[in-house]
Amino acid sequence: MDTLLDVLRQLLRDVRTQKLRAFLTVFGIVWGTVAVTLLLAFGTGLKKQMIKNTAGMGDRIVVAWPGLTSMPFEGLGKGRRVRLTDEDVETVRTLPGLKGVSSELEDTWKLHYGLKTVPIDVSGVAPAFGDMRNCIPQEGGRFLDPIDMAEQRRVLFLGDKVATDVFGTTPAVGKTVLLNGSPFLVIGVLTKKSQDSSYSGRDNEKGFVPGTVFRALTGRKFVNNFIYQATTPDATKALSDRVREVLARRARFDPSDKEALALWDTTEQFVFFDNFMLVFTLFLGVVGSLTLVVGGIGVSNIMNVVVEERTKEIGIKMALGAKASFILSHFLLETLLVTAVGGAIGLAVSVGLCAVFPSFHLTESVGDPTVSPFVAAVTTLLLGTIGFVAGYLPAREASRLDPVVAMKMR
Repeated sequence: MDTLLDVLRQLLRDVRTQKLRAFLTVFGIVWGTVAVTLLLAFGTGLKKQMIKNTAGMGDRIVVAWPGLTSMPFEGLGKGRRVRLTDEDVETVRTLPGLKGVSSELEDTWKLHYGLKTVPIDVSGVAPAFGDMRNCIPQEGGRFLDPIDMAEQRRVLFLGDKVATDVFGTTPAVGKTVLLNGSPFLVIGVLTKKSQDSSYSGRDNEKGFVPGTVFRALTGRKFVNNFIYQATTPDATKALSDRVREVLARRARFDPSDKEALALWDTTEQFVFFDNFMLVFTLFLGVVGSLTLVVGGIGVSNIMNVVVEERTKEIGIKMALGAKASFILSHFLLETLLVTAVGGAIGLAVSVGLCAVFPSFHLTESVGDPTVSPFVAAVTTLLLGTIGFVAGYLPAREASRLDPVVAMKMR
């Protein structure tokens, strides 16, 4: 404790006598800390926003479309259209490793409410569709449930943009609308979400009804597509191979025919984002670290000057019995204190900048920078390492001075 107080007193004395030098030293550390912290914070925010935008279409789902065969199979020629029914899709439900599956039938219907008539894309889906596609209802509403499917209830889940266009600020839940002349009860409205990809339009502009109702009103037998989700992302590829094999037997096409059943595995996008952002974050960290290293070099140079100015004082202390380890720890601790002060100010500045950034309304583009515990820990580790290295060499030089020679220095 006495050593720490002595170092603090000496540090304050140096600051008072060399204000400009102390300011420039601390500013170098502050600037380096802000550079490291903000670069890592922006990298973290960008990664979260990219994942959020991608997950808007679905959380690691696979979208499957029946297509045209591209190779002969069992005497059947290529170019044959593959058609799948709900019964075919239901066979997928029994596969191990499956978390959820839903067929999807699509069409454009006219929605009438009061004096307004608007065309909207309507999908007939199963209840599992909502969880897989992140169709989260606003407060007071819900998505489709198994009873809606079983009893063929004419209920409608609306995208938030459609709800606003039709109902304005009036709550949509509980209202009855006409879809192609048939009455439907609005049971839920989509919570606004980021969605940067889709396969048939953004969810905020669509409506969703039970698949059983869609088929009953249209007489449609064949599905446009279906989506499914594995229990874990790592099991997706194996599950997709089993899905292709099962449906190939039922629809009579070669399981290796990629065009007969096209699969869009969104888990691959998440893997890409993880790998890309790891490399990108490392790059940002290296760039910021170099800036902090420059600040550390400044600290080391300043401490060399301090040792030179206090050479006689060091000689006197050593002549009075101060050990080399005491001199080493004294100057090293002084350097670490300077680094800690600059680092604390830099972190405070970074946190403040991150706090005001959302007011610029750039969240959907680059996300909100976040000084996470990970970012703070990395910055602290870098500061400690650079501070130690910057202070060790001057401190070691001071501890190796000859007391007799040092006391003769002016």
